[in-house]
This record gives sequence, C-alpha cells and structure tokens, in this order.
Amino acid sequence: MIEAAAAMAACSSIPLPFTTKASPSQRSRISSPRRLRLPATPFRQSRSTFSAYPPASGRLRPRASVSASSAPSKDYEASLLVYFFSLCISIPYHSGSSSTLSAHAHAPKDWASTLPSDSPNSFADGNGEVELRLDIRKLGIESSRDVFVDVDDTSLLIRAKSDGTLKTLMNVQTLFDRIKSSETIWFIDEDQLVVNLKKVERELKWPDIDESWESLTSGITQLLTGISVHIVGDSTDINEAVAKEIAEGIGYLPVCTSELLESATEKSIDTWVASEGVDSVAEAESVVLESLSSHVRTVVATLGGKQGAASRFDRWQYLHSGFTVWLSVSDASDEATAREEARKSVSSGSVAYAKADVVVKLGGWDPEYTRAVAQGCLVALKQLTLADKKLAGKKSLYIRLGCRGDWPNIEPPGWDPESGAPPTNI
Repeated sequence: MIEAAAAMAACSSIPLPFTTKASPSQRSRISSPRRLRLPATPFRQSRSTFSAYPPASGRLRPRASVSASSAPSKDYEASLLVYFFSLCISIPYHSGSSSTLSAHAHAPKDWASTLPSDSPNSFADGNGEVELRLDIRKLGIESSRDVFVDVDDTSLLIRAKSDGTLKTLMNVQTLFDRIKSSETIWFIDEDQLVVNLKKVERELKWPDIDESWESLTSGITQLLTGISVHIVGDSTDINEAVAKEIAEGIGYLPVCTSELLESATEKSIDTWVASEGVDSVAEAESVVLESLSSHVRTVVATLGGKQGAASRFDRWQYLHSGFTVWLSVSDASDEATAREEARKSVSSGSVAYAKADVVVKLGGWDPEYTRAVAQGCLVALKQLTLADKKLAGKKSLYIRLGCRGDWPNIEPPGWDPESGAPPTNI
C-alpha cells in the first residue's frame, strides 16, 4: 500500500524536480521632480497588521499581530538564524450571516494603481523607491499648502483641501512593505501630486502600494524563489482549503496528500485508519512527502490529526524541504492570549507542529474566511523570508543534499545519517 502511494505521487502532475533561479526584477522608470520637493509629515499610529480590515456587520473583526523569536543555528557555511512567526487572526465561527469579508486587507480604494505612465493616476517601483502620481486637476488645489501627506513606516495618508473641505485622496493603512518615512518627499508636477517613498528593502519589488491579497500573491513568489509551501495542522479540511487558496493565488500547484493516498489505495482515509490504524497512514504519507520533496512550486496540504505525518516528531525529514505553515485553531479569547499560546507551543516543543516555520492561530473556522487565513499565511511568509534572506537558499541546499533530516543544522556533503557518525553542526 505504501509502494502504491509512492508510485501515485511519482506519476502525478507535479512540476519538475528542484531547479530554480529567481527571475531578474523589472525596474520601472521614475520621473525626475521638476517642482518643489517637500518633506512629508510623519505620524504615529498604533495598530496590528490586519487592523485595516473593515468590520463586518454582525461579526467579529479579524485581528492580527506578528511576533518573532529567533533561535541560533549553525550552518557549515555560516551562522544563520531560524525565525518563528506567530500570526494570530481572530476568525469568528459561522453565524449564518450572508455578509462577506473583503478580499483586500485595506479599505476600498477610489484610485487606480499600476496604470500606464500616461494615465491620470499611476504607481511605479524602481531604484529603491516607489512613486505615486495622483491626478489633482479637478480638485482646484491652488498651492502646495493645500496638500497634506502623512506617513509612518507602514502607512500613508494623503489629504487635500478643496473648495474649503479637507478631502482624503488616499488612505493606505498597511503599505506593501516598510518605508523610510523620514525620507518621504512629495511635490506638485503640473496637474499631478507626486509622492516618493524610500523602501527599507531596496531589492523587494512592490506590485502595488498596499498589502492586499492581489499584491501579496504577486509579490511573494520573488521571496519564495520556487520553494514549496507545506500546510500542516489538526484539520485536513482546513489544510486543504487554505492550501488550494494560496496555490491558486500565487500560481503554484495545489497538492493534497489525502487525494494522492486515496487514489493510490482506492479507499478513503477513514476506511484505511479503521482497517490498518493511524500509524500505517502516517507512514504512507511520509513516503508521499519524500516523493514531493524534490519538486518546486507546490502548495502541499497534509493530513490532519494523528494519522498525519506532521503530527509526529520523527516524520518531519521531508516537510523541512518547504516553508511549513501550522494552522492552529485556538480556544484563546483574545489576540494576546492566542499569541502567547503560540509562543509557548514553539518554545516548549510539546507538539510536532511546533517544528513549522510559521504559526497561524485561528480563533475558530469558517470556510467563508479561507482567503483571509490564506492572506495571513502570505503576510507571515513574507516577513519570515525578509527577516532571514538566506532561508530560501538554505531550504534549497537542504533539498539538494537529499533532505537528510539535518535541519536546521545542515551537515557537510557526504554526511550519512545512517552511518552513526555524530553530527558536527550542533
């Protein structure tokens, strides 16, 4: 039965084995200013990552915060840090309401972005900065004193006085990435208001000005560099729903180990567990994960519960070949408690899921919020890969050396885990 599962995984429509090279970023031209350049006004605002979600009528408002703790690890080439992120999203249980959550993480925009340079409004990225051009010809702005640009490192608010009324032209509560707010400049160029933002991560390509679902799915692939994503957790249904949403968004291939196993054995997972036990299923899923470990650009949904390989400490050898996301349904009553719960799980190592690179805490589950959870996963993966820019390369090295189980302290080439030789990178 295990052999059948392996054969099914090997002949399924999975991308070619691991060989990836990041595509060079396209640099957009940013016009040179021809008018007075004025510094923007910094402002401070305390909020969580997803606080810009509009509250849904009759429902709890999704909340999120990201915290990181680092644990040193030793690579034979260099000392690296392994980062764990907890993204705590409060998702309400199904309430029967027909209202839906916006797919965007921000308030609806009444301006056009990523338009051609000859359009009234445009967004461009290049040379360590991003530029916004807003058409103000119909606002009747008489001087630069009628324009107010307020920024901090993660948000942007643009207002203008028109006909004696202060109007909001743009309110981006969560920028795609951090900026150097003190270096923000703006100026009026004929009938356009031009705002230049200096990026903290100069090489990171911004698909758009805000951290929306569209910009995340477009921008995250440059950070993943082809490395697959593995979704783990106690619920197979949740794992599969979120994995398929992420895969569709970022253009990766969705793979469900449950479907591969059931196709190979021609029986359901429940029937298999009843007849042969959870250990047999977990062992078979490990074989499937081994077959998938050398492939790129997949989002793999693993089995939940005790029959899943991810729930066992000794079955993570091939899961480490991808970025692993633990979806954990929490009983915590508030965001702070959920975050502390995630921190304790990771630090204590009491459950095998704590081996994951990213922890996403869910305050309940409703399929209607699948995209919100998927977006939370992408936010956390973005911050993880930006915090450790060598992590994707380290995953690649781990795959090329054969996924020998020596994660995160990768041993030199030639090391054989079956030889009994003690590890050198401890």
